[in-house]
Amino acid sequence: MLLREQRLTTVCEEARCPNLGDCFSRGTATFMLSGDRCTRRCGYCSVSTARPLPPDPEEPDRVAQAALRLGLRYVVLTAVARDDLVDGGAAQFAATLRALRRRLPGAKLEALTPDFKGDRQALSTLLEAEPDVFNHNIEMAPRLFPRVRPQGDYRRSLELLAAAKSLRRGQVTKSGLMVGLGETDAEVLEVLRDLRGVGVDIVTIGQYLRPTRAHMPVARYVAPPGFRAFEQHARSLGFGTVYAGVFVRSSFNASELYREALRP
Repeated sequence: MLLREQRLTTVCEEARCPNLGDCFSRGTATFMLSGDRCTRRCGYCSVSTARPLPPDPEEPDRVAQAALRLGLRYVVLTAVARDDLVDGGAAQFAATLRALRRRLPGAKLEALTPDFKGDRQALSTLLEAEPDVFNHNIEMAPRLFPRVRPQGDYRRSLELLAAAKSLRRGQVTKSGLMVGLGETDAEVLEVLRDLRGVGVDIVTIGQYLRPTRAHMPVARYVAPPGFRAFEQHARSLGFGTVYAGVFVRSSFNASELYREALRP
């Protein structure tokens, strides 16, 4: 398999995404940079927590080569949280974006990032490489952060999304959240209002599915009418593009969402 040959990691596999088979069958994947060891431990995520290895300076070119051989026209880059690095891994994102631009000048590129601990210089480093979409997932209601995402910060994530808009003129921004972690419908609507308040253009809403018995249990399953209601509310707030449903994930059908966001 090409990904193994190039020694690359995909979030599709690490996060046990339910859409993995669909995406792989269409020759698409979300590349996960800076290894498969995360410095954070979130109650919903199946990516392993361990001391990471140093960033691989050859990884950007390997990602670009793989994307070229796959014939991708839209490439999503994400990464584990690298709190051990001064820039949180932003330079690796930037180097990979530039490598992709060299090999696939016509491709659209999306960066799905950790929060970089709110470091604006790290964010600037990434944005200087000109991603078509800057994506950072808020994931959940603020009340749940201390229990489910203790090393994250709701306000910090919102500020990062706002900063992406202010640091790069015209930057398309995107965020996503999961339902089923113990939030109420009212809290989902509050998150949507906050995201729109910082100018987010694209929002995704999906059902949390427990990766293993060691992870947070599912508090509720939202039926399709519930997702339709969330979508309608999001559109009423002014989001140009909304994707909501049980199996919706932040990177799923990313190219279609980007094209929709650009429609006048």
